Amino acid sequence: MKVIIVGAGFAGLKLARSLSKQKDIEVLLIDKNNYHQFQPLFYQVATAGLDASNISFPLRKIFQKVHNVYFRLASLQEIKSRENKIVTDIGEFSYDILVLACGADTNFFGNEKIKAAALPMKSTAEALVLRHHIIENFENALIAKSDEELNRRMTVVLVGGGPTGVELSGAIAEMRKYILPRDYPELDFSKMKIYLIEGSPETLAAMSEKSSEQSRKYLTNLGVDVRTGTVVKDYDGKTVTLSTGETIESGTVIWAAGITGNVPAGIDASLIVKGNRIRVDRYNKIQGIENIYAIGDVAYMETPKYPHGHPQLANVAINQGKNLALNLKHQVNGNKHLQKEFEYHDKGTLATVGRNLAVADLKPNLHFGGWMAWLIWMSLHLFLILGVKNKLQIFINWVYKYFTYDSNLRLLIRVNYKRDNNFKSDRAPQPDKTSQPQLTK
Repeated sequence: MKVIIVGAGFAGLKLARSLSKQKDIEVLLIDKNNYHQFQPLFYQVATAGLDASNISFPLRKIFQKVHNVYFRLASLQEIKSRENKIVTDIGEFSYDILVLACGADTNFFGNEKIKAAALPMKSTAEALVLRHHIIENFENALIAKSDEELNRRMTVVLVGGGPTGVELSGAIAEMRKYILPRDYPELDFSKMKIYLIEGSPETLAAMSEKSSEQSRKYLTNLGVDVRTGTVVKDYDGKTVTLSTGETIESGTVIWAAGITGNVPAGIDASLIVKGNRIRVDRYNKIQGIENIYAIGDVAYMETPKYPHGHPQLANVAINQGKNLALNLKHQVNGNKHLQKEFEYHDKGTLATVGRNLAVADLKPNLHFGGWMAWLIWMSLHLFLILGVKNKLQIFINWVYKYFTYDSNLRLLIRVNYKRDNNFKSDRAPQPDKTSQPQLTK
């Protein structure tokens, strides 16, 4: 069986690793990056708490000792389902089974003006761009020519009160308290304003009511101005316009208000549902197509427990990848009757706000807040990071920062990066090497 997996996020990587060393299955993993990125810690890269290399792991290193998994650095352009082929920027590849684990990207809800001016954070590169913007913004604040320009540079607006918005606003608030006044003693950081704008009535709306209340309390105590029930209508790079009619002058707007699935060309539009997700059955098979599957954030599956689809969380993606791997093993071994439907068993949700501040909802009815939840959050994320070296580096960084209230990663390295990620390869298209019995690494 020739299996092509598009995307090396949590879902795609778990599937590829679960199929590694499996006889009679050849896996081709395709991604536009040559590394796996740990998305839950993007915000720490953006606020100089961790280095980008700490949360990234080379894909080729993962499969160095595996002889049935191959990797190609490429971008998927189109699916030719009738021919069992995909078109990429380096050529065409044939498959017996195609698995889409393309993940999701920032959702600007069709507002091109905001998309051009606001800063997203859905990749390691975007987290680095955000870090550089924040640092450069305060360097420019030192030479501001007017009070209006200074106030604009001293104001940060975060849009979206989910885990990303809450964690990032808390991290920036702690930078304002512990780090920035020492780096820029000429600036008065009591005048720095941080806004968190959320369209729903509460922050962390997907978590329990108690977690929502605690997260808002923590943010308020950190000096974040939380505005719920408010929508950002416009942003031109200088002025934020809210649904209330109020305007905020800011040179830094960070967009974490939603995500949209990365659906490739070749998927029937009738199979795409709200959020740009692909409708799949209980086996993650795209409805109406026999040998194409979708897993992770791009998949939409209705089950008795989740009649409106599963939450787009890392744990859901990992478990879908694991379940699909078992089903493909049964299929190739002629035991298709042993295949199992997928159901997500939620063990809980966590979110951190700042130093010793976090919220945790653990099943069935356990809730933690403050230091205990913060400790659980750190332990879980440290466990999930790939590589012993990465775990050790992150642990050392966290311990150093905890006792010194500082980090040494505030380097202004200018990066020329295009947010759309659709890089154009200068490599010539290659022939379909998957038609050969064995790929050469």
